[in-house]
Amino acid sequence: MRNHRKEQLDRMPDARDGLTRVERVVLWQLAELQKERGGRDVPTAMLYGRVVEHVDISVDELQRTLQRLGTLRVK
Repeated sequence: MRNHRKEQLDRMPDARDGLTRVERVVLWQLAELQKERGGRDVPTAMLYGRVVEHVDISVDELQRTLQRLGTLRVK
């Protein structure tokens, strides 16, 4: 039951800026990886590997989050 509560909180928007914890982790890890890669694009699989270390998220949810944040190019 406790894990379910944490997952709900991870997806609840923060009152300060409207970002969820999941979105905040995605943006943080994206910025870190871009720095490590000298500003180059970050492969989604690489980002997923980093994000999943901090939050329980599926590949589909990561892609939806990236689209919502405007960081994923839709072909």
